[in-house]
This record gives sequence, structure tokens and C-alpha cells, in this order.
Amino acid sequence: MPRTILVVDTVSTNRIVLNARLASAGYEVRTCADTGAARAMLSGSLPDLLLLDMSGQDRAALELCADLRRDDALRTLPVIATGGFGTPDDRVAALRAGADDVLERPFDDLILQARIRSLLRARDATEELKLREDTRHALGFAEAPQAFSLPQPIAVITPNADLGPRIAPNLCPGGKCDCLLLHPRDVLSGLSAPVTPALFVIDGSEGVDDLDFYRILSELRSRSDSRHAALMVLVPEGRSKRAAMALDLGADDLAPANAAPEELRLRAHALLRRQREAAALRATLKSGLEAAVTDPLTGLYNRRYALPHLERIAAHSRQMGRQFAVMALDLDHFKAINDDHGHAAGDEVLRQVARRLQDNLRPVDLLARIGGEEFLVAMPDTDSVEARQAAERLVAAIREKPFRLTDDRTEIAVTLSIGIRLSGPGDPGPGPGDGPGTPPSETLETMMHEADAALYAAKTAGRDTISLSAA
Repeated sequence: MPRTILVVDTVSTNRIVLNARLASAGYEVRTCADTGAARAMLSGSLPDLLLLDMSGQDRAALELCADLRRDDALRTLPVIATGGFGTPDDRVAALRAGADDVLERPFDDLILQARIRSLLRARDATEELKLREDTRHALGFAEAPQAFSLPQPIAVITPNADLGPRIAPNLCPGGKCDCLLLHPRDVLSGLSAPVTPALFVIDGSEGVDDLDFYRILSELRSRSDSRHAALMVLVPEGRSKRAAMALDLGADDLAPANAAPEELRLRAHALLRRQREAAALRATLKSGLEAAVTDPLTGLYNRRYALPHLERIAAHSRQMGRQFAVMALDLDHFKAINDDHGHAAGDEVLRQVARRLQDNLRPVDLLARIGGEEFLVAMPDTDSVEARQAAERLVAAIREKPFRLTDDRTEIAVTLSIGIRLSGPGDPGPGPGDGPGTPPSETLETMMHEADAALYAAKTAGRDTISLSAA
């Protein structure tokens, strides 16, 4: 489904131009002329990103941005402040109010599109972690203990030996921190820092050629010790292609090479804050929760986790005005596998099936084992075409390669049937007032029942196939 961008700009020509640019890139665009109209639109179906013009309504725009960051439901909404920022203080004011980035007019369309993609990716990751944390709380688990940790250093990657000491005071809390100075060749040769930095600042000037610059970003994002670190790139004017490519390769933020010290500080602090929050959320997934909510045979989530998480997916989909898909999966003739080869063989098949299913789903999708050979898949932000394509991919993944048993190299052909149910206007998800006199959970129960009915239809049609519920 297309992502939605809300454009707030007092100039009608700007709104028309942005509408055309963004629509041609595949986004659904909503526009309004002032912050008052924007607040009304934000109280309804939420957009995925906000383009907020700061010209002509500076105070109101800053107040709106600050209010978004104070609202738990809206604080992760990415905001790009646009306008003709007359002074460095204007840019700083927008960042201090909570804008994720500031783009000065006339801005380069290449950078605009890359920045939007980068912010949407970052928000997806944050929302996924928050969704799983909400499910954890819904299950009644206490807060994970917060471990004490010393501030992590910041690394500056540059061939310019003067750059690190010059900008380090502008990046660190209180102006004091350990700043590691790394030469690009150190990163490319695989040299690791003695302590993993929380933030890498990468010099994107002419001192590093394009190929090495892109390789540095790829290396940092692919290594286990730096995969989750924040990456900020310093880019001089006139290097829009390099800047856009940096974002697409995993950079979290771009800063002008000549940015004011306060702007660098605000950008660095925002990245470090998000990095700490993401690390804390990831840590909850490694706590004792796994033992209580995972299936010991396959390592997948079990029913105890799946149902509350499905409710969170439904509530989030309702808030965003998006569809989601529920799939009921069942292995065909699984009893015959147990009868012919033994239960140990059946268990091994289930483990391998779980791995194949995981390999063919998105990280944001829910996969759970809810019965003997029965699985549940829930796919947020998914329409009927995407759900059918995913189901066909899963069926093919099971059918196309026989399952080999570890003990005697026996190969077993296995097939899978899937029933799909899409949410719709009548399936708003759980929450107060979800339906006239209807308990919120009943909608999800109905969806799962209809997914099971579609699964039965797939079995009746000959198995090894999929069926989409007509409801």
C-alpha cells in the first residue's frame, strides 16, 4: 500500500509542485495550507510522514512540531521542515522543536526522495520494536532491568586529521566524550574500534572517493558490531548524488559540512537518543519473555504471544487506516509423515518448515505455531494482492524442495495449504467502541475463523494451494 505524506505549506504553488513530485514517486499525498488544518487532519487517519513548511508560519509550525514530540501517539511521526531558512539559528530552531531534518528551498528532489525513504525505514523499525514491546506489556511482563552503561564513544571517519578534534566538542553531551579518529582505510581494512561507537560521523567531502565512501557505509551496516550504530554523514554543497546514495545505503542523517555547531549537536543528540531507545527495545526481546512465548520445537512464537500481538497489529492498522492480513497455514497429510517415518521425523519437518516460512516473510510479519502442524501468519500494512503473493511464495517454499531427515538422509515431500482473511472497514481492530455492541476481540476471532474456513476451502480444492476469504 502506498505511504501517505502530509504536505503543509502556505504557498499553493509549493503544494502543487510537491504533490506532483511525491505522487510520481508512488506516495499518496495530502495537502493543507496551515497548521490549523494540519492538526485537524492529524487527529484522523495518520500520515506516514509530515513535510512542514516553516515560512510564513514559523511560530505555529514550531509549536506543531513540538506538540507532536510530546504526544505518545505521534512522537515517532517523521517531520521534515522546509522553507527558506535565513540564518543558522532558524535551522537550529526547527531541529530543537523536534524536526528530523531541515531542507532549505530550493531543495534537490534527489535528496528529498532519499531522505523520505530513509526516515520511513527508520520509523518502520521503531514501530516494529514498539509493537513488540506493547505486546510484552500486554502479556503482563515487568520492565526489563536497565543495565548501567558508560557513555559510548563517537567515531569520526575522515582522512582529515583535524576534523575529529574540531567537531567532537559539538557532538558530545556537555562537550566532553571520547572521540575516535578513524581513517577510511582503517574501516575498509576491517579494523574494529576497541569499543563500539554509538555514533559514526563520516566525512563525505572530496577527500574520500565515491567507491570508498559507499563501501564504508556498506561495511558499517553489515558488520555485527556496528550494525545498530547511528551513522551521520557530513556532505558539502553540490554533492546531492552522494548524499542521496548515502541515505539509501543506511546513513541515518545528513548534515551540511559547514553546519553550525549547535545544529551538529542537536542532530547528534537526536541520533544518540534514538539509538539508545532502539537498543533498549531490542534488549526486551532477549529477556525471559522468549521462554514464555516461544514454541520450544520450532523457536517460533506460540499462541500465547500471537493473539495479543495480533490485537496490537489490528489496533495499529486501525489507527493508520491500513489493511492487514491473517493467514491460517496447515501442512497437508502431516499425520502420514508421523505414521510412516515416526514422530522424530515429524518434529524435524516442523523445524525445517518453520525456517523456510521465516525466510520468506518480512521482519515485521508475525509467524507463530498455534497447533501441531498449524501456523498463523499476520502481515501488517498488506492488501489482497500482497497477501496472495506472500502466500504463494510460502506454498512454493514448502513444495519445491523435499525435506531431508538428518538421521538416514530420507527425503520427504511436503505441501502446505493456506487460508487468507483481509481486514476491511468492518474489522477496525480492538479498542473501545470498535463496533455497536460487539466485543472488540470478537472481530479478530471472526477473522481467524474465516481464515480457517478459507484454509478448509484450500484443502477441499486439493491442497497445496491458497484460498482467500470472500468476507
